[in-house]
Amino acid sequence: MKRLILIRHGKSSREHNVTDKKRPLKERAYNDAALVLEVFKQFQEEKPFIWSSPATRAQSTAKIFKDELNIDDNNFEIIEPLYTFEEKELLNTIKTCPNEIDTLMVFGHNPAMTEVVNTLGDKEFENVPTTGLNVIDFEVHKWPELDKGKNILHLFPKNLR
Repeated sequence: MKRLILIRHGKSSREHNVTDKKRPLKERAYNDAALVLEVFKQFQEEKPFIWSSPATRAQSTAKIFKDELNIDDNNFEIIEPLYTFEEKELLNTIKTCPNEIDTLMVFGHNPAMTEVVNTLGDKEFENVPTTGLNVIDFEVHKWPELDKGKNILHLFPKNLR
């Protein structure tokens, strides 16, 4: 069985004069991550392997989760192709995960994140909000075999406030 945890990066700021890739998180992102993590830590037993987009807002969100979940540095990677807004590219990147990893947590961007959640899961969401988390389980043994899975948890900050 494979478990995929998809998380859209935290709320970012457009106030700074930086490129899209370098946009930092807003303070709200830290508060939202704390809300999501409070519930997620009660649910998740196995430590996931973390992949993050190289964008500052995604990396910063991923590092909040990494630190709070006590994930080892060896189980944290920045994956360049995760800086995408395209569903197909995001899905193709996820399918390259080594098969010895059973639980993968991916930090990325919309609209790709919402589209992949809706394509792979058995529930549909109009929009995965910032810091929104979705857990999908698959009855497969290899990542390239991912098809339709079962949504077993979704945590959206506005529902936790």
